[in-house]
Amino acid sequence: MSSCTKRITVHTCVSEICSVNVRCMRTATLKWPRGRERTYMTIKLHDMTQVMQDTTRRGVGSSRWQRPVYKHFLPPCNHACPAGEDIQGWLAHAQAGDYEKAWYALTENNPMPAVHGRACYHPCEGGCNRGSLDDAVSIHAVERFLGDLAVQNGWRFQSAPSTGKKVLIIGSGPAGLSCAYHLARLGHQVEIREAAAEPGGMMMHGIPAYRLPRQPLKDEIARITSMPGVTLRCGVRVDDISQARQQGGFDAVFVAVGAQLANHLNIPATDGKKLVDAVSLLDDVSKGEKPQLGRSVAILGGGNVAMDAARTAERLGAKDTVLLFRYDPKHMEALPSEADAAFAEGVKIEWLSVADHFGADGVTVEKVTMNPDGSVTPTGQTTHLPADAVVMAVGEHSDLALLKTAPAITISKSDTVVVDAATLMTGQDGIFAGGDCIGGARTMTTATGHGKLAARAIDAYLAGRHYMHPAAHPLVSFDMLHLPDYAQADRSKQPERPLTERAGFDEIFAGLDEKTARYEAGRCLSCGNCFECDNCYASCPEQAITRLGPGKGYAVSMDLCTGCAVCAEQCPCHAIEMDPEPVEATPTKGSLGEPTMPTRFKVRA
Repeated sequence: MSSCTKRITVHTCVSEICSVNVRCMRTATLKWPRGRERTYMTIKLHDMTQVMQDTTRRGVGSSRWQRPVYKHFLPPCNHACPAGEDIQGWLAHAQAGDYEKAWYALTENNPMPAVHGRACYHPCEGGCNRGSLDDAVSIHAVERFLGDLAVQNGWRFQSAPSTGKKVLIIGSGPAGLSCAYHLARLGHQVEIREAAAEPGGMMMHGIPAYRLPRQPLKDEIARITSMPGVTLRCGVRVDDISQARQQGGFDAVFVAVGAQLANHLNIPATDGKKLVDAVSLLDDVSKGEKPQLGRSVAILGGGNVAMDAARTAERLGAKDTVLLFRYDPKHMEALPSEADAAFAEGVKIEWLSVADHFGADGVTVEKVTMNPDGSVTPTGQTTHLPADAVVMAVGEHSDLALLKTAPAITISKSDTVVVDAATLMTGQDGIFAGGDCIGGARTMTTATGHGKLAARAIDAYLAGRHYMHPAAHPLVSFDMLHLPDYAQADRSKQPERPLTERAGFDEIFAGLDEKTARYEAGRCLSCGNCFECDNCYASCPEQAITRLGPGKGYAVSMDLCTGCAVCAEQCPCHAIEMDPEPVEATPTKGSLGEPTMPTRFKVRA
């Protein structure tokens, strides 16, 4: 038998003062449905509360010591997204079948969903509370579906009326494009200068086509650069930031030059032509070239770029591709999904190994041991690894020579631009920086988030204000949810190209169809935000909760509410909390349960 907050039995509840006996009868009657549709049992429970009122006392008034309050909480998926997407919000629109509205909600924060749905590492799914039930919502797959649908239907962005302000953006990677998009939507004139012949940065020149085909990338870039107020100039290198700002009459500058230069190791080699860096290799392949690496290739490194280089080498004809990684498996730098994909395609790895010398017949490999502080110590033990080519994938750095004429800008010891974390402004007034050139997590989505933050900070700067981050709602964890029962809803699987058909650079994963995408969006638990499931309305023993209509939520009559907390316990997504009763409660209007001024809140479709 369940117990209530007054710690009395169900029989006492029925015959005496407390109305929360409905909670004692809850068992597993309320199903948590796939798709979150209203259920038959919810209606039946509401009918049951009407009958129970004959044996309970209503309107206890002053004896109430707590009251229900509808609140907003921060879903863990939103919290984990480096681009700051309202994932829960656009999933709700997608689940309702309003895909265009979902796309517009998504692109409020990220202008390239077709790209991110393919190439983002989706940390949002790592935070998804659904993963504690069965498996996380396939957020990236629904995002890709919306992005591809927008391209097919020609959905466009809109700019605001011009403010007359001009901003120079240096670099057209994810940070630069994101910043340009958000600035244009705020009404500012934007000029993007890109040193390469094509825009896109490492999205265009670094991510292999089997992960990110070039057409959806080009489509989403074109949609940004065709916005009113945005000008793109490719093949234009900025060597002097101060001169470029002055001559162009720009009110602010955003530096988004990325980290396009490869780090190199000082490895003795008898044939320098066969010693290449991963950045150059991936760039050459992106241009349609087919470098001849030979049958045996050694890759130095263990990060995501190393995995891309190894899988690319396999597609260029290598039959034996081996990663040499100086650390043990616990310190693998690549994401597990990237490493698993590489290993599945035949890439091998030698742990605790470093290249000592590269000769005509291969690589001399020295074994190392790991120390408690994370450093490694050579053992003196060497082996021979046959290799026709060695690819170095040991990190990248930025070309920051253009900043020399801005002495107030500080460059860190790791050759990154030092910025204010809250605004991304450098030490030079009006010059901001973001993306890979400021260090941190060097991912596409992190750079996209930097672009958005920089745009908002620049907008405030141009208006003579200091940008302030909006206050975040409290994070809702899995143990805060109330899920007595739920329908099993397995995660959707994207169609995948078989291993035997991955000899070329064709895309490996296909997108979801409409039915599957909508189903997948419906797996969202709506953590921390009401979606109008009617559980609170149906389970209230006093019928103190009133529906306000679709999309408007509910109102609670404090004339009728006893503070029993049934509504909060029946709310599956923790959108209701019981707050202490105010010392001097505001008198309610009416005496027959007429609702007071309703608390309105975000509603899930």
